[in-house]
Amino acid sequence: MGLLREGINEVIATTRDNAAPMGIICRNGALSMVLFKGSHTEANIRRDGWVVANVTHDPAVWVRTAFADLPADAFVEIEAGGRAVQRLAACEAWAAFAATVRHETAETYFVALEPLGEGVLDLAVQAHNRGFAGIIEATVHATRYVMGRDPALKALIDHHLAIVRKCGGPREREAAALLEEYLM
Repeated sequence: MGLLREGINEVIATTRDNAAPMGIICRNGALSMVLFKGSHTEANIRRDGWVVANVTHDPAVWVRTAFADLPADAFVEIEAGGRAVQRLAACEAWAAFAATVRHETAETYFVALEPLGEGVLDLAVQAHNRGFAGIIEATVHATRYVMGRDPALKALIDHHLAIVRKCGGPREREAAALLEEYLM
């Protein structure tokens, strides 16, 4: 499985000129993802048949890609498995996959993934930062919160942002402020 491990791996998924936080599921040696209909990521994967999982420890990228488009210079075109794909210019590692829709519901597509290639760009080892984990959790809840403004989701967001402020560094606190701007 290379860079990914058993469970749901939180990554920044890139497709053609698009980036978004996504979970790649690794279960019993199989790789997959669930895409909600109507997103750029979903449309691009169905059109092009590939996705790249980008590993980045920049918390602001997690927030920005959840709520806004990145500029063109944020992407680098590479070759993986004989295909031209795009990864983030500023990622620590990447793994490219062929992506095939296997099942559809009224709201989602279940997509099977087959590895095309991967690369490690930065060998620096980083300890787990609770502030960074809090940004990921708050961002996941925030993407759902903006749909219906559920007070229970807002409480979860506030809980995780409190952890970010207590346990994170300057970049995590910057990402927390950015997330709060998107929620206004």
